[in-house]
Amino acid sequence: MARNTEEGGGSQRSSSPTLRLRSRPDPFLVVCRSFNVLTALIALLCVFVNVLSAIRSFKDGSDIFGGILRCYAVVLALFVAFTETEWSFIFKFWKVLEYWVGRGMLQIFVAVMTRAYPDVSGKRKDLVLLQEISSYLLLACGLTYIISGVLCIGFLKRARLRKEITRDQAAKDLAELERRREELEALLVAERT
Repeated sequence: MARNTEEGGGSQRSSSPTLRLRSRPDPFLVVCRSFNVLTALIALLCVFVNVLSAIRSFKDGSDIFGGILRCYAVVLALFVAFTETEWSFIFKFWKVLEYWVGRGMLQIFVAVMTRAYPDVSGKRKDLVLLQEISSYLLLACGLTYIISGVLCIGFLKRARLRKEITRDQAAKDLAELERRREELEALLVAERT
């Protein structure tokens, strides 16, 4: 009977409240994504600092081993930044990085590499300051990841993310079904006329 009343008012069908109903993003997931972006930016700062340090080490020629260490730190810091995108390709080969404790340990290692071999001559105080800032920031991110991993926050995030993906897919499926229903009703009306 409700269908008969809907057939007469075509404009009521198109303004279906189920399609307009959008769920708000999960605040917990928003915080986690923001922390991912912050950590990736800090890792990129470590890349920048280590590139500057490597260039200076190779240019002077006095600290070749320090320059090589900086090159490794650049590669690992880039890897930390890519890990924060949570790209499934990375987790496919490095499963340990899916867990927050493993990710935090990698970040702490990169922070220590960034802080290693400071400029003892005192010529580049600005570079040393950048090294300290970037390494301590990444160290704080790594410790946050380890503590959160021990408290199983990562597991909670993955569960909520699965729930959000399922909800989004259900909304897309519902919109597709609604579109198909409208097409079929239009065909049915066209056949009657």
